[in-house]
Amino acid sequence: MYLKLKVKTKAKKEEVIKESPDHFSVSIKEKPEMNRANTRILEIFRDLNPGKSVKIVSGHHSPSKILSID
Repeated sequence: MYLKLKVKTKAKKEEVIKESPDHFSVSIKEKPEMNRANTRILEIFRDLNPGKSVKIVSGHHSPSKILSID
């Protein structure tokens, strides 16, 4: 399954908003430096989908990302 994300970094609080079945808005506290933001996004979605493989397919350097969940 593929999910499309719109990511906001350096937010005051972390939240995940489901806009449609495969579109999410994600706010995280991490800065987009040294892969910290991508790592935090993967942690959040691994917690939401335990036992499943989560990886970033597209958008490593962009606020718009596509995640793959197997």
